[in-house]
Amino acid sequence: MARFVREVMTPGVTAVPPDASLQEAAQLMRAQDSRDLLVTRAGRVIGVLTDRDITVRAVAEGADPLIVSAQSVCTRPPVCVGPDDEVATALSLMRRHAVRRLPVVAHGRPLGMVSLIDVTAHQDAQDAIPHPPT
Repeated sequence: MARFVREVMTPGVTAVPPDASLQEAAQLMRAQDSRDLLVTRAGRVIGVLTDRDITVRAVAEGADPLIVSAQSVCTRPPVCVGPDDEVATALSLMRRHAVRRLPVVAHGRPLGMVSLIDVTAHQDAQDAIPHPPT
């Protein structure tokens, strides 16, 4: 298994400013084929917005997605990991906070995302490599 988050993370992020409408955020999710976005101010992560946040925290409450901002329904503060954190730390945080993805952040700036799928795919790939007998 990979030891550090940087070994399994997906680099790059999709982000919206805090004042982006939920409609703008949902359209960006659709265009990027993503279920979540980072909410950033001045290049720093301030929250994570998921498709579920939009559905449960806004639409189900009757909020107008043209008016309601990403900041108002995103998860704040976001649970983040650093690229030099151990994968076990990321998995522990995912379990503790019941999330499947974490922003990877260095000095407040987003570098990418690490997901449960990233970790398990890497583990599956490692398991498929034949190891010499010991």
